[in-house]
Amino acid sequence: MSLGKSMFRIGITIGLLLTGPLAFAQSPAPRPDAMLNNGPPIWDANHDGVYTCEEWKVFMDRLFKSADRNHDGNLNRAEFDAVKKADPTLADADFGYFDENQDGKISRGEFVEKPSVFILRFDKNGDCKVTPEEIRAAATPATDPRAPTERPRDRFH
Repeated sequence: MSLGKSMFRIGITIGLLLTGPLAFAQSPAPRPDAMLNNGPPIWDANHDGVYTCEEWKVFMDRLFKSADRNHDGNLNRAEFDAVKKADPTLADADFGYFDENQDGKISRGEFVEKPSVFILRFDKNGDCKVTPEEIRAAATPATDPRAPTERPRDRFH
């Protein structure tokens, strides 16, 4: 599997992890954007409806700390496998995607600094915040189907 496909699958997996079943119960019908079908992400710490990179990093840091069972500051494969088993949406997560330097362990930085696919998808103005307006704008189908769409991978090269 190519690195691009692995990154995409992990991004989708993380995005799915960040959606809450309570929010889904409050949503009467699927939304036009598949990334929102399960409701908004659960990592909006102050519940203001604005999703920030900082909130994402805090969420990922908590997840990392709970997985680092031996408290050595890294996730080994067994610890990472425990993260994958903790939630079915992480079942296909790829160790190599997070282990950027390929040293056989995932550092806190490698894990926490991975950008949120949700923010990559909806943050059109690049301020590292996703507002309800940005979500509505992105979830509204374009009037011209031939209009180019920005792909998240295009923003971080």
